[in-house]
Amino acid sequence: MKSAALISVVIPALNEADTLRTTIDSIHAGGVPAELILVDGGSTDDTVAIGESGGARVISSRRPQRSHQMNLGARAARTATLLFLHADTLLPPAALRFIKDVLRDDSIAGGAFARRYNSPSKILRATCALAHLRNCTIGWHLGDQAMFVRRSTFFQLGGFREVDSFEDLDFSRRLGRFGRLVTLSPAVISSARRFTEAGTARRTWRDLVLTARYLMGGLDAVQRGAVAEAADMYEVRESVRHL
Repeated sequence: MKSAALISVVIPALNEADTLRTTIDSIHAGGVPAELILVDGGSTDDTVAIGESGGARVISSRRPQRSHQMNLGARAARTATLLFLHADTLLPPAALRFIKDVLRDDSIAGGAFARRYNSPSKILRATCALAHLRNCTIGWHLGDQAMFVRRSTFFQLGGFREVDSFEDLDFSRRLGRFGRLVTLSPAVISSARRFTEAGTARRTWRDLVLTARYLMGGLDAVQRGAVAEAADMYEVRESVRHL
């Protein structure tokens, strides 16, 4: 007889066939019954088929936006505990058990895991060290750290704000008002592909600039900056095209 799921794992995805199978395997490796919810944003590869073969319930999202997809998954969840996991992030073997254990303490509102990247880059090792310092001092977490929370608390907060970036940091900061935030170890292993594709130093600098913009002006400042950046890129492309 199949055991009842103890935790709902929500995975937002869009064309994640290259990484999803190993991510799902890392969930099952812990041996803890879990409800897997794959929220697909319109994949054209084998993402959906891989999710279904791995035991996930697949939900289709008309909007390929991570925050929106995670909210859809949370609403569909059937357990009292939510874990939001990126499709390219691997859990340590006992992750789900650790989460259930720490949430027995009512003073803890939620948290995430320490993080390291699947890359030998010294820059990325440094960013992980800085992230750990941030986790230990002010408790804020990012989405690639596998954030977890009680389902009831998630809805008290109104879920993720449906924006294109920093929905994770925004949620973590709001969650901290409900209680303590914890950082669990061993670390999750997150893919470094977005850094290698864009250039590690360049992408890291861009992330730092956007984070500073968010901390100084909030989500609206980030959205305005993204619009301005897109407009600048359009002007550059048009200038090049007319040379």
